[in-house]
Amino acid sequence: MGARSRRSAGNLPAELTSFVGRRQETAEAKRLLAAARLVTLTGAAGVGKTRLALRVAADVRRAFPDGVWLVELADLGDPHLVPNTVATAFGLRGTSDQAAGLAEYLEDKQLLLVLDNCEHVGDECAMLAAKLLAASGGLRVLATSRHTLHVEGEHILPVPPLPVPPADDTGAGPAEAVTLFTERAAAVAPGFELTPGNRAAVHRICRRLEGIPLAIELAAVRVRVLSADQILDRLDDRLGLLTDRPLAAQPRRRTLEAAVGWSFELCTPAEQRLWAQASVFPGGFDLDAAEHVCAPGDAGSTLDVVTGLVDKSVLTRQNGTFGRHAWYRMLETVREYGGGKLAGEEAGVRARQTGYYAELARRYRAEGFGPRQSEWLARLRREHANLRTVLEHCLSAPGQAGHALDIAASLWNFWYGGGLVPEGCSYLRRGLELCRERTVVRARGLYAMAFLAIQTGAPHADLLAELAELAEELDDERLRAGHAECAGMATFFGGDLAGGAVLLERALAGYRTAGDALLVFDTLILLAAVRFFLGDPRGAAAAEEALALTERHQARWSRGYALWAVAVHRWRAAEPGEAADLLREAIALRLTDRTLLAFLVEALAWCQSAEGAHERVARLLGGAAAVWRLSGARVGEMSPYQGVDEQCAALARKALGDEAFDAAFAEAAGSGLDDVIRGALGERPAPGTASKAAEPGGLTRRQREIAELVARGMTNKEIAAALVLSGRTVEGHVENILVKLGLTSRTQVASWLAGQPGWRSG
Repeated sequence: MGARSRRSAGNLPAELTSFVGRRQETAEAKRLLAAARLVTLTGAAGVGKTRLALRVAADVRRAFPDGVWLVELADLGDPHLVPNTVATAFGLRGTSDQAAGLAEYLEDKQLLLVLDNCEHVGDECAMLAAKLLAASGGLRVLATSRHTLHVEGEHILPVPPLPVPPADDTGAGPAEAVTLFTERAAAVAPGFELTPGNRAAVHRICRRLEGIPLAIELAAVRVRVLSADQILDRLDDRLGLLTDRPLAAQPRRRTLEAAVGWSFELCTPAEQRLWAQASVFPGGFDLDAAEHVCAPGDAGSTLDVVTGLVDKSVLTRQNGTFGRHAWYRMLETVREYGGGKLAGEEAGVRARQTGYYAELARRYRAEGFGPRQSEWLARLRREHANLRTVLEHCLSAPGQAGHALDIAASLWNFWYGGGLVPEGCSYLRRGLELCRERTVVRARGLYAMAFLAIQTGAPHADLLAELAELAEELDDERLRAGHAECAGMATFFGGDLAGGAVLLERALAGYRTAGDALLVFDTLILLAAVRFFLGDPRGAAAAEEALALTERHQARWSRGYALWAVAVHRWRAAEPGEAADLLREAIALRLTDRTLLAFLVEALAWCQSAEGAHERVARLLGGAAAVWRLSGARVGEMSPYQGVDEQCAALARKALGDEAFDAAFAEAAGSGLDDVIRGALGERPAPGTASKAAEPGGLTRRQREIAELVARGMTNKEIAAALVLSGRTVEGHVENILVKLGLTSRTQVASWLAGQPGWRSG
């Protein structure tokens, strides 16, 4: 049971085809990972680096209690998004300094991080890997790249092509390249096997393709319509043409180009055209996207052409679908080849792609508060790489920035709910800088940027000022409401409850007039919250109306927030048991929104405090702290939320004593999301899992180390030099230490440490 629990940790995909050979490389990679903390698999395109990394990762995952995590970087166009992409794989929300947040999250973890396809973002991967490895002694990194990362302590494992039969075949057992060809051929042509009649041709094919797995797989699929001898003849022709050309590419690159190019030539003109046009989808696509963006010509419907490319193994259909739609992808090398054939058609294809995703974003905004809410979020996560491609294209192409701003603004709720706040802010900021026209699109961008900035504690005054001006210039009631909502939220979070309530009431009236159900709902939740802290009974009515809205629109994700709002007002009305039931109902939805989960667990602690369950309070507050750390949002640290937490913590400390409170809090603060959810719902821990020992006060090992240096009178600059960390990272650690310990100054840290066992000030 314990082994099964550990195996489930992480996000490794299931293998779709058999893994052939590589015994020596697999053993060597595992040996290196046992001794080194960063191992990079290097080799040419198509040589099988990714497949080897996934097999090695699957083999060693028992050694990593916190899981094995794959981050695919081939689709990433902007190198600055590397930290955010890694954080998203762990379910972390974005912060202003994502690398520092990752370092803090990983510092007490024992896990393997697989960074796949690093070559085009190598510098950023190197810097991030170095920072994370310095922060976490239990972290190992396995990278794949065509080039080394040049990080101190990096161990390199070159991945060669598969062994091929010698030219003077002596009749020994089949080489690994032959086994791969035979297995893949049998998969597309049942009954295919190596026989005396085809053996020599298959051996020559594998030698001709130099053992490159991708090239062999592309050739093997041809046994549907060609014999091995015919495949060999056509390969000889194709490779001869390439060898005669003065190419700068290395021989193996020429071999792979020949194999891919031959596959291209064997496609019909319509298939060739769709192959080239579909190369603009780095994240894959469904039939609807292909029909809107690609134009295969008169040779047949898009479905027929896609079917032909699937049959030829140019496209692969992913296991699993979005909703009712099958999803298709190309291997990166195959997609790159198609992109090279796009030539004069690129402008038209890019324009159609931009239009398609602009419409998709508008549909999300229109339909996202409804029965398909969860389905829309899943779809956008799947389209994430394509959205990035479109946004980057629009931000770099003359006159296209308005499209990028329009798309990014329509997705404001996705950036927030998907844990992609820094990325969304980056696109919005760049769009606002490039698109200066005083239009509704700019105003919507200002609203989206202000909303995200306020949620994360970033500067927002200039955004609100311009939004107010533009709303009046355009005489737009919805924009006036948007300004009032954001200004009210900022005022509320800043501690002016009455002022925040006035602004939010103004926003609610404007949104009702505009008939925007989603923003009516959002404002009702904010009003319910501010009135809760004001002790205003009208807050309960706002919460009940918000819950009724989610039921009417069947909006499952939003329902979690509404249940929270209703629950806290039941708690205020001295009904903690009923409130706790509502909170557990919301937690049991197991939504991916970390901020919502933190709110729910925090409020459940308030309910348990009212019932005198003080040990549960300590654990729930610790669990909430863990989730807030994952969410990256700062709302929980803002007045007046923090005040209620402190009151509950003070009561629990008084009842339990400092030592017992700190122990319970620390154990929960070191938990993962699943453990926090199980603890909140009163479920048994997963079999085979054990809570990791945490430092008193909920501090991680790194934070305890820094706290000791603070207590010795060292400055942040001196601590950074001693621990080889950035000053900003140390500053963030010190702030978190003070928050966790409930202290207000550095001098108090020494007093706290003096009461801890084993502390020596000398």
